[in-house]
Amino acid sequence: MGRLKLVEPAREHEAQVMAYRETFLRNNDSFDGCSGLEDVETYEEWLDFESRLSAKYGKGYVPSTTYLAIQTEDQKVVGIIDYRHELSDPLLQFGGHIGYSVLPSERGRGYAKEMLRLLIEKCRDAGADKLLLTCDKKNTASARTITGNGGILENEVEDAAETGKSRVIQRYWIKMK
Repeated sequence: MGRLKLVEPAREHEAQVMAYRETFLRNNDSFDGCSGLEDVETYEEWLDFESRLSAKYGKGYVPSTTYLAIQTEDQKVVGIIDYRHELSDPLLQFGGHIGYSVLPSERGRGYAKEMLRLLIEKCRDAGADKLLLTCDKKNTASARTITGNGGILENEVEDAAETGKSRVIQRYWIKMK
């Protein structure tokens, strides 16, 4: 472990984050945990999280903190993870507290599990008592990441928001204490 650190986005990450965006667009990949990176054209626009996302989601907006997962060895951005401080009704059903993604070229190396572990530590330090994480039923890699960090499956719900491939969302809780 210790291969990654979580940092809030800064000016020095602009080129890597925008390359991350292009990779996901090119691969028609899902921007989970990317705080609307797919919706922006510039890094400055993306960094304006609160104004942009509150306008997009209106009453459904909840404050969140976005982190970049950076390799400690070479400072490469390999993932993005977002912690939503509260749960709106749609997040309670389909989205959860945390969303994350890993560059396609970096998948299968345990980065998602490490990213989630690091964020759980931050949440625990901030006083959170439990976290909801969700994933599409067909996303077995994400399910392993969640259960590998203590997630307990509560139930499966129909994906009325059509966020995944299977039309079934698995809802996991991680107890912090």
